[in-house]
Amino acid sequence: MATLARPSNNQHPEQLARDQIDAQLRAAGWAVQGKGEVDLYENDGVAVREHHTSVGPADYVLFVKTQPIGIIEAKREDLGHKITEVEEQSLGYARAEIKFVDTTRLDFTYESTGVITRFTDHRDPKPRSREVFSFHRPLTLLALQRNSASLRQRLNNLPPLDETGLRPAQIEAIHNLEKSFADNKPRALIQMATGAGKTFTACTFAYRLLKHARARRILFLVDTKNLGEQAEQEFMSYQPRDDNRKFTELYGVQRLTSSHIPNDCQVCISTIQRLYSILKGEELAEGAEDDNPHENDRWQRKEPLPVVYNPANPVGQFDFIVIDEAHRSIYNLWRQVLEYYDAYLIGLTATPDSRTYGFFNGNVVSEYTYEESVADGVNVPFDVYTIETAITAGGAIIPKSARGVEHREKLSRRKRWEQLDEDLEYEARQLDRDVVTPDQIRTIIREYRRILPGLFPDRHDARGEFEVPKTLVFAKTDSHADDIIQIVREEMGEGNDFCKKVTYKVEEDPKSILNQFRNGWAPRIAVTVDMIATGTDVKPLEVLLFLRDVKSANYFEQMKGRGTRTISLDDLKRTSNTAKSTKTHFVIVDAVGATKSKKTLSRPLERKPGVPLKDLLHAIKMGARDEDLFSSLANRLIRLDKQITPAEKEGFKELAKGRDIKQTVRKLLAAFDPDVIEGARSRVQRELVGQSPAAIETAMDEAENDLQIDAARIFNGALADYVENVRKVHSQVIDNVSRDTVLRSEADSFSTERSREVVAGFEAYLRENTDEFTALAIYFNEPHRRREVTFRMVKSLVERLKVDRPAMAPHYVWEAYNKLEDVSDARPESELIALVSLVRRVAGLDERLTNYAGRVDRNFQTWIFNHNNTAAEKFSEEQLTWLRMIRDHVKQSFHLERDDFDLHPFDGKGGIGGFYAAFGKGYAGVILEMNEILVA
Repeated sequence: MATLARPSNNQHPEQLARDQIDAQLRAAGWAVQGKGEVDLYENDGVAVREHHTSVGPADYVLFVKTQPIGIIEAKREDLGHKITEVEEQSLGYARAEIKFVDTTRLDFTYESTGVITRFTDHRDPKPRSREVFSFHRPLTLLALQRNSASLRQRLNNLPPLDETGLRPAQIEAIHNLEKSFADNKPRALIQMATGAGKTFTACTFAYRLLKHARARRILFLVDTKNLGEQAEQEFMSYQPRDDNRKFTELYGVQRLTSSHIPNDCQVCISTIQRLYSILKGEELAEGAEDDNPHENDRWQRKEPLPVVYNPANPVGQFDFIVIDEAHRSIYNLWRQVLEYYDAYLIGLTATPDSRTYGFFNGNVVSEYTYEESVADGVNVPFDVYTIETAITAGGAIIPKSARGVEHREKLSRRKRWEQLDEDLEYEARQLDRDVVTPDQIRTIIREYRRILPGLFPDRHDARGEFEVPKTLVFAKTDSHADDIIQIVREEMGEGNDFCKKVTYKVEEDPKSILNQFRNGWAPRIAVTVDMIATGTDVKPLEVLLFLRDVKSANYFEQMKGRGTRTISLDDLKRTSNTAKSTKTHFVIVDAVGATKSKKTLSRPLERKPGVPLKDLLHAIKMGARDEDLFSSLANRLIRLDKQITPAEKEGFKELAKGRDIKQTVRKLLAAFDPDVIEGARSRVQRELVGQSPAAIETAMDEAENDLQIDAARIFNGALADYVENVRKVHSQVIDNVSRDTVLRSEADSFSTERSREVVAGFEAYLRENTDEFTALAIYFNEPHRRREVTFRMVKSLVERLKVDRPAMAPHYVWEAYNKLEDVSDARPESELIALVSLVRRVAGLDERLTNYAGRVDRNFQTWIFNHNNTAAEKFSEEQLTWLRMIRDHVKQSFHLERDDFDLHPFDGKGGIGGFYAAFGKGYAGVILEMNEILVA
């Protein structure tokens, strides 16, 4: 909404609103006249107050080139909450006869308080008002009117998309986006994994909007100059399928580099910082576009930046605004900048969060996750390798007995020495900011050099010398980066070209270094603080070495995204001479706990890095079913698919009953995909309406189990042998090296450290929520009432756990316990049973983690044995049948109630009447005793 200075004189609210509206109209290029002083030739646009119509005087009638074109209905500011209630009044004036004017209808209406303004184009298929920052310029409305159809009408008639050359995720995104346009939804979000082609998708739909929807102009917003340059290159290289000319030969594309927005280009590319300066009418400060507004403190504010109307940049300047990396640009700081224009907003991001969804009104038109992109071969998976040193973990102490302590200025790096008055103790978080410990950096780099041959065993040349894979190091500061570079060169025994810094502040041209890193042999290692954390494509990258942690989970995901890109073997060999196969994966070497400190949005597919492929294949062939097994096997098959020949792929397909490797991978990942599982369970639930909760839950568990069976059924002996034999030709065994001088150096799957973290987090969550969930309150505070725990109680706890702590899924926590205490019982198939087992363990009811269903079986056997040995009469076969049905019911539903006898399978034997017939007057005691005994 526009903000203008209020008049200082004492006026009524109605007049104050009119003064505000008058000022906004004049700023937008309208002449404002009273009904007794009309001169329609004074200006292209004239707003006449209190102009007479056949239904009474309209607050304002808008004329352009002497012809009426619209209506403004004015209300005082304190009625802003009722502004939509006067839309019919506005329309009434628009449809009325205007004195001395031959017209039957006006297409445009506004309702305004001078603070809030809403606008409706009544030519739209379903006219809907929308809030606008200020009024449109006169010639803008005239141009809209002269179109035979409104933009929203044209968006309803786009031709079919030519899908040639587009990936399925890109096709889905464009189809759904255009449907969102047709439904007149003002904001839409495309979530697409890094490396999946977001900008190419944007070029495609931008071309269709310009050509087929006859959009006038599109603004493409980024948050760094680097991303703007990449977007410009993408538009320059884009060629439509229905034209032999490049995009830039058909439409003007310009990256803004000054405070002027040219009128002769259809696509403008700008940083959000520059757009803000343009709206303010100021020149942008030198280097401001190089700053990352997401990470740089000078851009951090709690309130939005103020925006006022700029006549040189009217609100109708753009029809569409594409916001690249939307997770970073749209929050508090930039909201008013984005909402200045009367335009559709389209967000592009790989890592949305709740604020992103909120800004885009929950209208997510496409979701394409990292895991899906890996399964489709669009991206490669990653492994995590952890290096931890004593100083990294706990800091250190400089004793005052040190003769002199060196101090160094961060910028000039000038040195001085001072004597300590007392011991200087520093924490790990102070490393490389307040305190620099060269030996800590040296220890990490030395260990990194040591483990590389184990991570990439095929990278030796003919002379036996190891070739370091392309590595990107994330540093904390420029000073930290300089220290890393010097130590890397020393420890690797290499020269200046081997390791270089790539940041915006580097003296050497950063683009030149980046191009060398991307396309040449040297540098092998690049160190960066900010420049290539997001958006920069370096396909040959195979290692990300984290020597800095980050606060933002989204930013961390973007940093990880630098390694996900696929690359062909020929292209990889141009930069890495010893490469034997195309890039199959990348490795995150975590030396600061970056993968632990944030809940990342994707986990590595490899969960069993030390387990040979043949053992994974044997396990799945013999019926093993767990997420880590399926995920790790999928990861190995993805790599294998990039290494083997077309003939070998056909051999796999023949033995896999027609499935190729990509289809096999998708089945393996889908078996534990929460969305796929929920879909299968929901389908069963719909089909079994009216059945007992236990029966429905059993059927849903079976449907979930069927997903696993379907994924695993092709892995017979012949296929397992074939995969193993093919793998031997193309790969070597990776030796996970042992610890050296560091505290920990290991592949990170379900390590003991990680298991302790998971168990501690789970136990803390249960204890923190004992008062919120009845089941927890009973198990922890009144365990003698545990027979009262019901299916509904446990179900509500599982559902809440999924929302609050998705990383603490019962099966995942079970594996963590298994790592720590060697659980003897098999993991339950049902997550509800697994959760009850875990809760009993945490509450102290079980000394070790025990499968609840197995405990019920054992308690049942003991109870039957004792009864038959001590009672006057043994249970009859009829009674045993009933008791076994009750046992099975309690295993799934945790409690038996009288009403349960109306459900399956009890109803098939006469329900409560049949049970009474079998046990007589003592039937109630049997129910009470079984509830007590079975859950003991």
